[in-house]
Parts: sequence; C-alpha cells; structure tokens
Amino acid sequence: MMLSDDITGALSLSIIDFILSFVFIAGIGGILYLFPYINKLGEVKENKY
Repeated sequence: MMLSDDITGALSLSIIDFILSFVFIAGIGGILYLFPYINKLGEVKENKY
C-alpha cells in the first residue's frame, strides 16, 4: 500500500499511527495485568521450620 506524498497521505499515516499507539498501549497493559497471575503460577512452596 503506497501512501501519496501530500496532506492526505500525511493525515492517513497520522491516523494509522494514532490507532496503532492505542493497540500497543493496550497490549502492554494486558501483559502487565497478567503479571500477578503468572507470578502465582510460578510460586514455589517453601517448608517453614
């Protein structure tokens, strides 16, 4: 897909970049949301004397 080298191409590229930034931020947020659950999966049971 080629974008034209004028104002419409710049606007369409800006809109695509704006939407993809939300996708990446949501992806990072989803990974951070899963960290406590991943931590519980890898928890080691220790015997306390």
